[in-house]
Amino acid sequence: MDKKLFGTDGVRGVANIEPMTTEMAMQLGRAAAFVFKKDVNRRHRVVIGKDTRLSGYMIENAMVAGICSMGVDVLIVGPLPTPGIAFLTTSMRADAGVVISASHNPYQDNGIKFFSGTGYKLPDELELKIEDLIINHRLDELRPIADEVGKAYRISDAIGRYIVFLKNTFPKDLDLQGLRIVLDCAHGAGYKVAPAVLTELGAEVIPIGVKPNGMNINEGCGSMHPEVMAEKVCEYRADLGIALDGDADRVIFVDEKGEEVDGDHIMALCGTELIKAGQLKKKTVVATVMSNMGLDIAMKKVGGKVIRTDVGDRYVVEEMLKGGYNLGGEQSGHMIFLDHNTTGDGILSALQVLAIVQRSGKKLSELAQVMTSLPQVLVNVQVRKKADLKKIAPIKKVIDETEAELGDKGRVLIRYSGTEPLLRVMIEGEDQARIEVLAERIAGAVREHLGK
Repeated sequence: MDKKLFGTDGVRGVANIEPMTTEMAMQLGRAAAFVFKKDVNRRHRVVIGKDTRLSGYMIENAMVAGICSMGVDVLIVGPLPTPGIAFLTTSMRADAGVVISASHNPYQDNGIKFFSGTGYKLPDELELKIEDLIINHRLDELRPIADEVGKAYRISDAIGRYIVFLKNTFPKDLDLQGLRIVLDCAHGAGYKVAPAVLTELGAEVIPIGVKPNGMNINEGCGSMHPEVMAEKVCEYRADLGIALDGDADRVIFVDEKGEEVDGDHIMALCGTELIKAGQLKKKTVVATVMSNMGLDIAMKKVGGKVIRTDVGDRYVVEEMLKGGYNLGGEQSGHMIFLDHNTTGDGILSALQVLAIVQRSGKKLSELAQVMTSLPQVLVNVQVRKKADLKKIAPIKKVIDETEAELGDKGRVLIRYSGTEPLLRVMIEGEDQARIEVLAERIAGAVREHLGK
């Protein structure tokens, strides 16, 4: 059964246009409340947080109305990072958490994603159940009355609780004294929490992207535009830069030279250090198919390995839970440290890296050399249909020949776009010029047999 509302990370779209309307938000609230209301003999509670988008107010109010109309109470925390909502959901023993955010998207977009009472994003089956309740109008007649309707409460100390939690993930024997950090909060959900955490741990913080106005979230700043942070690092001669995205669940670094350090390098660095400390479970890092092969090589050098999943931090977490692993993430900067939190957490991830910097006494540029990215080329091909490539002999033949030539010194990744009529051909290898030829050869075969 295909999902009609939920994508890879909740429901998302342009705010006030289907499906991101107040009407749909209310329906999602009603359906989610029904799904999470398991025991008729007690009051149930759902935590709701958001980022700094202008449309967050109307969607929040619609969600609150929908949840309360099903007899479930709401705990409103206001602007807070997505992982902060996951943390509060579990620490307050709530039945579910809701985040109103479109992450790294521009301000006119918004989204709704859910956490279960255990702090994890919902599996496909539960999202499908919520969709079925809405699409088939199964809740239209179910309306509690009198004292059975829900109440809404505002949690005024949510930010303080989350700050304490984050600081407790940093080693007790260390602080950030002596570090000058440029911190870009993308005018998003981490604009209060992140500067407070780093400052309280002793760092000299140069904050940017901390003046949200409802319309400037992610605009020319944050993890989508690390070049802004890089310029400031060089200007202020800082030790490093940290950039969050709009809901602060991902982080990108730059070193003291202004060079970007992406999620793959951070996983390689943290994975290596955890192996040295005997703390990386099964000596395994979980990454997606988009992570550079240099990560595999780096982990192999220290006796570790990499397991890959489909794109999406939710799939990374699912694999980590299934296999009993404690470190995973994406090239884009989502890092999951399951020993500390149940989802990607940009600030928490930054603290783990800063701990390594402080304990080692080394610059981030030196530490990042633990991994060398292999040359990579990506070619997008427009297609008239998304056919099974294994069943088109000429295309399969070219792919097989390319994989045979690369052997264990490169890889081929071919996948359809989830939102456009495109086939993405990605090749990694040791020789940039050669992989460009190989990628174009595959792309040519696809254009010939599937092209528009």
